[in-house]
Amino acid sequence: MKNRYGNVSALKDFVLGGSKITKIEALVLFGVQDLSREMKRLKDNGFFVKKETVSFIKALKRVNKYTVCKVPKDLPVKEILITEYWISQ
Repeated sequence: MKNRYGNVSALKDFVLGGSKITKIEALVLFGVQDLSREMKRLKDNGFFVKKETVSFIKALKRVNKYTVCKVPKDLPVKEILITEYWISQ
């Protein structure tokens, strides 16, 4: 019997559990390459998907709770913007 719980299912459980997520987190933590598509699927299934633009450093700090992700010293992580998604209840 095949295990049907994969990276997309883990991502879905993560956001349905109340966590926010960015593309960098989706890729590094879950191996999901197209977060926008997965958020669209959730929206199409009746979930209220919210999004906001945040600094890259915010997402990087969350990723570093689970793994080590280092960026080049000259990278302006406070100025780079990234989209953060979550499910609204």
